[in-house]
Amino acid sequence: MKLADRGMSLGLRALNRFAGLEVIDRIGIRQFSERAVQRATKNGFRAAGVVGRTFAATQKRSAPVRQAPGSGSGQFDLTPSDEQRMMQEAAREFAATELRPAAEQADTDAAPPKGLIATSAELGTTLIGVPEELGGAVEERSAVTSVLMAEAFAHGDLSLAFAALAPAAVSTAIGLWGDADQQATYLPAFVGEDVPGAALAVQEPQPLFDPFTLNTTARREGESYVLSGVKSLVPGVATAELFVVAAAIDAIPANGQPGNPGRPALFIVESKAAGVQTAPEPGMGLRAAQTGQLILEDVRVPATALLADGDPQVYAEAIRLGRIAWAALATGTAQAALDYVIPYVNERQAFGEPISHRQGVAFAVSNLAIDVDSLRLTTYRAASRVDLGKDFARESALARRLTADKGMEIGSQAVQLLGGHGYVKDHPVERWYRDLRAAGLMEGALLV
Repeated sequence: MKLADRGMSLGLRALNRFAGLEVIDRIGIRQFSERAVQRATKNGFRAAGVVGRTFAATQKRSAPVRQAPGSGSGQFDLTPSDEQRMMQEAAREFAATELRPAAEQADTDAAPPKGLIATSAELGTTLIGVPEELGGAVEERSAVTSVLMAEAFAHGDLSLAFAALAPAAVSTAIGLWGDADQQATYLPAFVGEDVPGAALAVQEPQPLFDPFTLNTTARREGESYVLSGVKSLVPGVATAELFVVAAAIDAIPANGQPGNPGRPALFIVESKAAGVQTAPEPGMGLRAAQTGQLILEDVRVPATALLADGDPQVYAEAIRLGRIAWAALATGTAQAALDYVIPYVNERQAFGEPISHRQGVAFAVSNLAIDVDSLRLTTYRAASRVDLGKDFARESALARRLTADKGMEIGSQAVQLLGGHGYVKDHPVERWYRDLRAAGLMEGALLV
C-alpha cells in the first residue's frame, strides 16, 4: 500500500521538505510524494503549544492503540520498501547538507545549532513509532526503518544524530507501551509542528553501569511514586520538556549499603515537576548533543506515570532496542570514517606514491571495510527480528558487543591512518573517534 493511501501524517512542512529533495527524482517517486503533499494539505496537521506546555489528553480512548506487527516472508531480506527508501534517502540528504556542515562548530559549542533539531523533526523522526491512528507515520511496526534513518543521520554526525533522534525515543516508548491515557496525553505533541524536547534517561554516573541495577529509585506512596536519583549524559536535558526515566521500584538499601536493587521500570516525568533539576555534563564525545545530568530530588509523579505497569519484560525490551539504535548510529559514523579514509590514503603521497600502495595501509583499510559491514549486517539482522516478532536478545547483544569493540577500533584506525592529521580538528576523524567510543558505552536514550 502506498504512502499517500496510508495517509501518513508527516505534516505539511515535512512533506514539502521531502518533495523538495533531489532524491525524490533519483528514486522515481516524485508523483508519489506530490500525492502525499496534496493529502496532507487537505487534512491539515495538529499544532503543538509553546515551551513549558501543559500536556493534556485531547481525546479519551478505552484502550491503547498499537502499531501492527511487522510483516514479511520470514527471510533475512536487506531490500528496503519504497517508503523506507524515501525516508532513508531524505535522511541521507539532510545529514549531508545540514548535519555534516554544522558538526564541527556544534562540537566546539557543545550544543546543536539553533533550530537544527526542530528542522530534523520535519523529516518525521518522532512519527515512526507512533500508531497511524494517532497521527503516526507508518501503519506497521518498523525497527528497520528507524535503523536506516539513524544510520543515515549518523553518517553526517553521530552527536547531532543523537540529539535529533532523542525525542523519537520518547514517542516510540509511549507508542509501544503507553496505556490509552498516556498516549492521549503525550503523543499529540509529537505529531505536530512544535515537537517537544524529550529524552529517555537510563544512564547513571557510575562505573561499569548496569541498566538492570539502578541507583535511581521509585518509592510508592499512596497513589504516587517518588523518584530520587541522578541520570547522566541525557541529551538536551536543559531544554527538554518530557522524560521517560528508568528507576528501580521498591529498592531497599541495607544500612546505607546496597541492598535489594529493586525492579527496574520506566516512568513518564514532565520537566516542570517539582524536584526536577538539571546540570551540564559535557563529555569527551557526543558533545553536540548538549548532554547533562537529570537530577531527581523526591520527584512525585502519579502512579499512572508508570509505563506498562512496570513489566520487567518491557524494560528489558527497551534496553535491547536502545542497543540496536546505538549500533545503527555507530554503523553510520563508521561508514563515514571509511568513506573519508579511502580518498585520503589514495591522495596522500609518501616516497613518490600514494600511501595506499603500501600493504600495511591497504590491509588496514580492508579490515575497516570488513568491520563496518559486519556491524551493519548484525544491526540489520537484529532490527529485522524485532519486526518479525522473533526473539532478538542474542542479536541485540551481538550488535552491542560489535559496537563497543569494533566501533572504537574503526575510529582509532581512522585516526591512525591519517597520521598527525588524524589528531587535529582540521579533519573530522578525531571527533568521530570520540563519538564512537561513547556509542559502545551508552545505555538507553534511543529506541528503534
